[in-house]
Amino acid sequence: MSPLVLLLFVAGYFLLLIAVAWYTSRNSNNESFFIGNRNSNWMLVAFGMIGTSLSGVTFVSVPGAVGKEAFAYFQITIGYLIGYIIVAFVLLPLYYRLNLTSIYSYLNDRLGIRSYKTGASFFLVSRTLGATARLYLVVKILQDTILSGFGIPFWVTTIIILIMILLYTYEGGVKTIVFTDTLQTTFMLTGLVVCVGYILSTMNLDIGSAMHQMNEKGLGKIFYTNPDSKLFFLKQIVAGAFITITMTGMDQEMMQKNISVRTLKDSQKNMVTLSLIMMAVIMLFLFLGGLLYLYSESLGAVMENGKYVLNGLDVNGDKLFPYLALNHMPHVVAIIFIIALISALFPSADGAITALTSSFCIDILGMKRKDNWPEAEKKKTRQRVHLIVALVFLFFVMVFHWVNNPSMIGVILKVAAYTYGPLLGLFSFGIFTKRKIADKWVPIICIAAPVLCYLLDVYQKYIFGNFQIGLELLLINGLITFAGLLIISKKAN
Repeated sequence: MSPLVLLLFVAGYFLLLIAVAWYTSRNSNNESFFIGNRNSNWMLVAFGMIGTSLSGVTFVSVPGAVGKEAFAYFQITIGYLIGYIIVAFVLLPLYYRLNLTSIYSYLNDRLGIRSYKTGASFFLVSRTLGATARLYLVVKILQDTILSGFGIPFWVTTIIILIMILLYTYEGGVKTIVFTDTLQTTFMLTGLVVCVGYILSTMNLDIGSAMHQMNEKGLGKIFYTNPDSKLFFLKQIVAGAFITITMTGMDQEMMQKNISVRTLKDSQKNMVTLSLIMMAVIMLFLFLGGLLYLYSESLGAVMENGKYVLNGLDVNGDKLFPYLALNHMPHVVAIIFIIALISALFPSADGAITALTSSFCIDILGMKRKDNWPEAEKKKTRQRVHLIVALVFLFFVMVFHWVNNPSMIGVILKVAAYTYGPLLGLFSFGIFTKRKIADKWVPIICIAAPVLCYLLDVYQKYIFGNFQIGLELLLINGLITFAGLLIISKKAN
């Protein structure tokens, strides 16, 4: 399909976002940017957060991973459900009771200033790496399918995308994102449903017959029962629960939207609704993945050296969905795919840039703690930080481009295991104990825990034999952090 046609549709989509941003950001201030003036509609937040939680990586990587791991990812999704319920009824009441703008302020009140700064710093590192990994995958697809045809280099493509995001988040922040995320989630889910419908229709299949073919090829397997495998269902469910607790409940980006809702009760409705919709949507993504492999085989794809090859090209993993949508589906489906892909990109990137700006301004610069800081100066500082965060995103996207990992969802979950573990330990220690810690030692404990986990991960074969540590590394990281905090603590008076 002509890159020019695709580019025109992308431009039209972007103009629509700008129009929504202009309308929703009128009369915005710093409170609008940080927490939407605590006036967001919970239904809009719940629906929009689907796009934020899934991102372009889910849109491409989850279907692509079905060829290797079948429907194993749904085991993690079951854990997500458990995690969302814990966030809704344990963490959200705490955040609302303390009337927080930044959730890491809790660590300052409970543990001390260094614990607070350490927690915020780990969020900044984790969200930066995770969000830029997501951004890289979608930018690469846009580069390969559209902009490379015009001779535009990858770094210019990345700058164009970041400028687009800055234009519609610069003023309104969370107030705007609640609405743009809703719009983008609608487009993303529409693309998902259209692609599923097209393949079923083309192959003359219904859902039942498609699942039968997937099961015959081993693509529909959900539960893995070998305790030594990293895909063992208990490991995956536990890991999924803690991934959600940390990457949602202890993540400023995700909680920033939740605490922008008027009341705790509405915020809890948002979280429970999100968890149920997420299970259905991820199952649909997995079903699409199975269909993509069936469809590719009907077109002549074969397995060579552990990889799917179609027409002489490697279409394994993340490459499968974009290749089929843009080369073996009608033009209208290809356009819908590109719009859906961009819609999956923006909610994760715009929210991350906004949340990182908020966290740096509030937690690192202390914007909320300095009453003598004029409001106009706060706004200028916040806007400068917003631009700097975008430049940091540009740098890390280029790093991922140079590394060029074949499956970004694995990279993102691995990054989360190392960087969210200390947050899990800090929040758990604060909530479930009443002990007082030696705050000055907290940064050392929180750095040592991921280092120990890295060594454990690298040498696990020599330590555990056939037993494989998978995503539960996050829980181990949190436990090491918790144990370290226990060592440097004493009974409170």
